[in-house]
Amino acid sequence: MMELTFLERGIIAALCIGLIAPLMGTLLAVRRSSIIADSLSHVTLTGISAGVLIGGTMQFIPVHPLYTGFAFSLAGSLFIEKLRQEYASFQELAAPIILSAGIGLSAVFMSLAPSGQNEWYDYLFGSVVSVGKGDLLFILITFIVSGLLFGLFFKELVFVSFDQEGAAVSGIKMKTINFLFSFLTALVISMSMKVVGILLVGALISLPAAAALQLASSFRALVLWSIVIGEAAVLTGVISSYHLSLATGGSIVVSAALILGAVLAWKPVSARIFSRRNQL
Repeated sequence: MMELTFLERGIIAALCIGLIAPLMGTLLAVRRSSIIADSLSHVTLTGISAGVLIGGTMQFIPVHPLYTGFAFSLAGSLFIEKLRQEYASFQELAAPIILSAGIGLSAVFMSLAPSGQNEWYDYLFGSVVSVGKGDLLFILITFIVSGLLFGLFFKELVFVSFDQEGAAVSGIKMKTINFLFSFLTALVISMSMKVVGILLVGALISLPAAAALQLASSFRALVLWSIVIGEAAVLTGVISSYHLSLATGGSIVVSAALILGAVLAWKPVSARIFSRRNQL
């Protein structure tokens, strides 16, 4: 890791994000909770700005913004689950409440923090060249932890995502799984923000899953297609952003959006082709 160039660090980070983020997106899509990713990304921005503020004003306290971002994201995800329970008949209110509070606090902290525009730009829209050794280490650790948790509890997470009442009746500990779901969501958002950017991480989580829904005929196929599309989007976005001097997060999201558009355009064409073959 010590001998990697900045571009190699960025590509490794992007590959890790391209695998985990779409996987999280499939579970959020099944739960019909994709907007949670956008809400938590703004809460993560609150944590980032708080970390920059603390580090700038209290230099004797070593604070890394990525860690404060993760802490705020986890707290926000847990609070969303609490609000969903409080507003059982209006669960869709939970995400906008958190999103609004996150934006407001972020604006306050950013106005107080002694930081330049370039640093905020990297956090908001991502930058492949800004992934340092410490950032890559954080991304690799969160990637390994989230991968292990997905592997150990994937069946339970899928069951709860499809049918919470059925999962509760079958004996699954709902509080544990919901906390794990919140923890994983916070991990994925935190590990993605350095490359994709806080404002665009929700799109990387949602767009590959949206494209995969048009192609998959089973949940396993949905997961595989989401990962393939996610990896294709991050690789295309990182390489194009480096050679064309574009925002990394924007390039990745535009690549994912173009893939989704191509899938939506191809689906009716393929349906006509198959229908004509069946007629013959």
